[in-house]
Amino acid sequence: MYQIVNCRDYAGGLEEAVKYVHRQWGSERNYAFYYDAISHSPPVAGAIPQFYLLLDQDKIIGCYGLIINDFVSRHDLTPWLCSVYIDPAYRGKRLMNLYFEHAKTELAVTNYPAMYLVTDHEGLYEKFGWTRIEDGYDLNGDATRIYMMPLDRP
Repeated sequence: MYQIVNCRDYAGGLEEAVKYVHRQWGSERNYAFYYDAISHSPPVAGAIPQFYLLLDQDKIIGCYGLIINDFVSRHDLTPWLCSVYIDPAYRGKRLMNLYFEHAKTELAVTNYPAMYLVTDHEGLYEKFGWTRIEDGYDLNGDATRIYMMPLDRP
């Protein structure tokens, strides 16, 4: 049975949660960045940033986050999914859809009309209902694809 938990609430401890996210996305020099960002995520519904783990029983098999901006030039767009990762052994099972539905639930208490992500993947996110809206630019000035998913509103 799969479960998504906030890194702050992971039974294995915050340090292990941060190590997992950092192992997927970090570098030798930026562990402190990840630890600081994750450990200071506010324990308030709808507050950003938030970081999550995907578990299979007690085993961490993936992660994702919700942040204000994902180091992309479009600061007018928010919130962003970041650090989206699923262990290779679990890919191909449409588990990313769990992230997207979870994010929609987490953001239901906000007034955000949509959520965004940047990626180099082409064709992957479209399978889950994301729409490529344009390119933005990363910190190096390179173009990157921006995708949008509307948030369900009553």
